[in-house]
Amino acid sequence: MNFIGTFWALVPSLVAILLALVTKEVYSSLFVGIVLGAVFYCLSTGVGVDGFVNHLLDNTVGEGDGAQSFGLIHCLSDNWNVGILVFLVILGTMVALMNKAGGSAAFGKWASKHVKSQVGVQISTLLLGVLIFIDDYFNCLTVGSVMRPITERHSVSREKLAYLIDSTAAPICVIAPISSWAAAVAGFCAVGENGLALFCQAIPFNFYAFFSIIFIVVIVLTKYDFTAMRKFDITPSEQEADEVGEIADAKMEVASSGIGLKKLGKNGTVLDLVVPIVLLLSFCVLGMIYSGGFFRHGPTYHDFIDAFAASNASVGLVIGSLTALILAIGWLVTRRVITFEDAMSCLIKGFEAMVPAILILALAWTLKSMTDSLEAASYVAQLIEGTGLQALLPAVIFVTAGFLAFATGTSWGTFGILIPICVAVFPVGAPLRIISISACMAGAVCGDHISPISDTTIMASAGSGCKHVNHVSSQLPYALTVAIVSFITYLVAGFTQQMGMLESGIISWIFGLVAMTAIFHLLRKTGKLIK
Repeated sequence: MNFIGTFWALVPSLVAILLALVTKEVYSSLFVGIVLGAVFYCLSTGVGVDGFVNHLLDNTVGEGDGAQSFGLIHCLSDNWNVGILVFLVILGTMVALMNKAGGSAAFGKWASKHVKSQVGVQISTLLLGVLIFIDDYFNCLTVGSVMRPITERHSVSREKLAYLIDSTAAPICVIAPISSWAAAVAGFCAVGENGLALFCQAIPFNFYAFFSIIFIVVIVLTKYDFTAMRKFDITPSEQEADEVGEIADAKMEVASSGIGLKKLGKNGTVLDLVVPIVLLLSFCVLGMIYSGGFFRHGPTYHDFIDAFAASNASVGLVIGSLTALILAIGWLVTRRVITFEDAMSCLIKGFEAMVPAILILALAWTLKSMTDSLEAASYVAQLIEGTGLQALLPAVIFVTAGFLAFATGTSWGTFGILIPICVAVFPVGAPLRIISISACMAGAVCGDHISPISDTTIMASAGSGCKHVNHVSSQLPYALTVAIVSFITYLVAGFTQQMGMLESGIISWIFGLVAMTAIFHLLRKTGKLIK
C-alpha cells in the first residue's frame, strides 16, 4: 500500500494533534506521530524492521545533491538545528545570570521610589514586561516577584497583576526577533530557508499579540475593567496568597530553581538587568548581519538590510548570544556582583530551564522530517490549489492553533505541529504564507492565554501570588475580546492578501483597530466594562 503523496501523509500530524487534544500532553503525542510516519514510509517502500529503525533514527534517501535525510539523529545533528539549541541554552544561562545578579530586585526597589500612582505602577509593570522580551518564563517569574510588593502598595489586585504579566509575556516574545520564540519558529522552517527573516516578515500580521498589548494599555489608561476582574479589587490577604494551587506552587518551584530566581543577588543594580539585555540584543543583531556578509569586502558584501535578509540565524544568534554572555559575565564579575563560580553555575541552570523547549523542538523537527518523507506538503498544496478556500485559511489556522494550544497548554507544541505545515504548503514569497504563519503564532498565544493548564498562565499566577483559578477566570474576558478582533482581522487579511503585503497589512490593521474600538465602546455601554 502506498502512503506517500496521499491523504495518509497527513495522518501522522493529525494523530499528533488529536492525541494532544485528548491527552493534553504534547511530548508523547509528537512521538506517536513520528512513529506512525516511519511506519507509513516503510509500508510504502517495502523495507522491513531494519528499515523502520533506520528511518526513525537516521535515514538518507538518494545520492549527491538530491539526497535527503530523515530521523531523530539527523535532526539533532543538523548544523542549523544544533545552532538553535545552543542559542536556547545560552539564552537560559543569560536569564539565570541576570536573576543571580539581582538586577530585577534592584529594578523593584527603583520603581517603588519613583512610581506614585495606581496607573503608574501598572504602566511600570507593562514596561518591565516589554523590557524582558527574551523569554516568557523569565518574564512571568521576574516581573511578578519584582512588582508584586509595589502593586499591593497601590491597591492593584494580584489578579490584575497576573493579567498584566500574562499580557506582556508570550505576546511580547512572539513579536521579538531576538527571543527564544523567534529561535523556535526559525527552527521549524525548512532547511536552507532564512527562518528568522520569515519570522520578522510575519511580525506585522501577528494581530493577537499587538492587539493584546494595545488593549491592556487602553484598559490601564481608561481605568475600565471587566466585572470578572473588578470583584478582585481588594488585594487578597497574605493567608489567601499562601493558598495558591498546588500546581502553581510546583511550577513556581521548578521554574525558579531552573533559572536561579530563589537566590537573587543583594548588591545588584538596575544596570545588571539592563546591560545584559542590551548586550544580548546588540550582539545578536551584529551576529546576524555578520553571518549575512555585512562585514565582508568585495562581491559578497551586503548592506544592512540585505545582510539581515541573507543571514544564517542559527550561526548569527550563537555568535551574538555567546559574545553577549561572555561580556555579561565579565561585567558582573568585575563589579563583584557575583563570583565567577556563581556565573558558571548559571550554565547548568540555564540548560535545565531550556530542557522542555529543547525536547519539543527535537520531536517537532523529527515529525516534520517524517511528513516530509511522505510528501505531505505536495499533497496539501495540490489539494488547495485552485480552490476558493485560500482567503479563509488565516482565520481557520488562527482558530485551529488557538484550540490546540488551549487543549494542550503549550504554544511551542502548537508551533511544532502547525508551522511546518504552513511553511510547506504555501510557496516561498506568497503573502498567504506569511499571514498564515502569523495566524498560527497568534492563535497559539491566544490559546495559551485562556488555557488553565498553560505553563505561562500558571507561572503568571505563581509570580503574582494569586489563586490560579482566579487568574484564569478574570483574564478570560480580555483574551476572548482580543481573539474576536483578531479573527475578524485575519478574515480581512485573507481576502486582501492578493493586493500585496503592504496594502493587506494596512487595510487589516485599520479594520482591526476599528473593530477593537467598536467592541470596547459596546462593552462599556452594556456594562461589561466598568470603572
